[in-house]
Parts: sequence; structure tokens; C-alpha cells
Amino acid sequence: MEDQPLIRFFVIAMLIMIVASLGSAFFSLFRSKGQGTSTVKALTVRVGLSVALFVILMVLSALGIIKPH
Repeated sequence: MEDQPLIRFFVIAMLIMIVASLGSAFFSLFRSKGQGTSTVKALTVRVGLSVALFVILMVLSALGIIKPH
């Protein structure tokens, strides 16, 4: 992945979005005191992003674009 700066940027951006979604769920949990659905939606987005990142990394690894250590 050393020679693939675009892939590195994409992975870092996805990780930042995952953490931001987790933070959003945390704040909506305290804002709505557990009464709304915004916490569940934010956590669903986080899980979706995590699964998407995992699948993308597995596909890139299978294609030989990135190599695990």
C-alpha cells in the first residue's frame, strides 16, 4: 500500500467516517435520552461503513492491489 496513496487516503477517510458516526450516535443517545431512532440510524451507518471497508479491503487484497504484511 506504500505506492497507493489514493487507497491509503480512502481507507483513512472511511475510518474517520466510522468514528464520526460512532460519535454522532453517542451524542444523539444523550440528546434524546434513548427515546428517538437517531442513535440506531447512526449505529447502522457505522456498521454499514465498517462492513463496506472490510469487503473493499478483502477485494483489493484478492486482486493483488494491496498486500497484507
